[in-house]
Amino acid sequence: MSYKIIRLPEVKNKTGLSRSTIYLGMAKGIFPKTISLSERAVGWLDSDIEQWLDKRIAASKVTNNEPS
Repeated sequence: MSYKIIRLPEVKNKTGLSRSTIYLGMAKGIFPKTISLSERAVGWLDSDIEQWLDKRIAASKVTNNEPS
C-alpha cells in the first residue's frame, strides 16, 4: 500500500487553516493527528486530511440546507 505524507505547509494550504488552529484542533480531537517521521519531523496522511475536508464540506451543506 502506498501512502502520501504531507507536511504542515501543504496541510495549511489544503485546509486554509493556520498552524495554531490545526494544532488546537488536534488537541481537541477534531483534526487528524500527526505521524512522526523522525525525531524532529511530523506529517499527516493526505488521505486523513482529504477525509476531514469531506466531512467538513458535508456538514456545511447540511447546516446550510443545501442539497447533496
